[in-house]
Amino acid sequence: MLQFDGSYHKWAEDRAGEWCLLAAIDDATGIPAKAKFDTDEGVFPVFKFWKEYAREHGKPRSIYLDKFSTYKMSQRVAVENHETQTQFQRAMGQLGIEPITAHSPQAKGRIERMFSTFQDRLVKEMRLRNISTIEEANKFLEEEFLPNYKTKYAVEPASKVNLHQPLNQNEKSKLNSIFSKQTTRLVKNDFTISFNNQWHQLLKEQPATVRKQDKITVEERLDGTIHFSIRGKYLNTKVITERPQKIKKPEWILPSKKRDYTPAANHPWRSKFILKV
Repeated sequence: MLQFDGSYHKWAEDRAGEWCLLAAIDDATGIPAKAKFDTDEGVFPVFKFWKEYAREHGKPRSIYLDKFSTYKMSQRVAVENHETQTQFQRAMGQLGIEPITAHSPQAKGRIERMFSTFQDRLVKEMRLRNISTIEEANKFLEEEFLPNYKTKYAVEPASKVNLHQPLNQNEKSKLNSIFSKQTTRLVKNDFTISFNNQWHQLLKEQPATVRKQDKITVEERLDGTIHFSIRGKYLNTKVITERPQKIKKPEWILPSKKRDYTPAANHPWRSKFILKV
């Protein structure tokens, strides 16, 4: 199990504004498994953190975290709809990782104490090196500070067995999709999709059949690209400046691409079917 949290602080003091230090520590040893500075503790910084972690270490069995809105729905929403999930819960579910919510800061004592230590020692170390950007801070954190910290304060675990599960090939191929912000949109009657104040026109060639009013999954990925999918197939679209004018006789269906293969004349499919009684 890993404890995970974010700590807002003026890590570079007056040389920069407030940053957020995202960190995951091993619950057995209290040693940080990964730490990274970012602007905030929102969905995209957290997704970036765990995408890198999964690639480097694999999947932990569970993650212990607080009730921050990135990780858990508000009590009212959760009571009214038990199936409602945050983006984080959905992503962890796809990877088979269990998020466990702490009910008080004291329950995450290990990581809270680590942040307290870092706000003293790490701040001073960065001051000596005149570090003033997130990029410089992350490089120092990864290459110098964390390795030295682990060497000094590592605790021998009861078992040295690594319980991380490696990513399978399917999970590796879908990491960009899993760690994306996903929402749902409806296909308009003119086969357009409205998203983020932009119109996206579905093209005629599609890998799956699309009908008006179909529900489309929209993925906002970490690299800034937008992808549309239905039933596991990614759709072909183009951005248009304005919504097309209404046409008198709309096409009701965008069919999937026709098969290139045509059965031969003597194929069993073409033979007559005789029912024997």
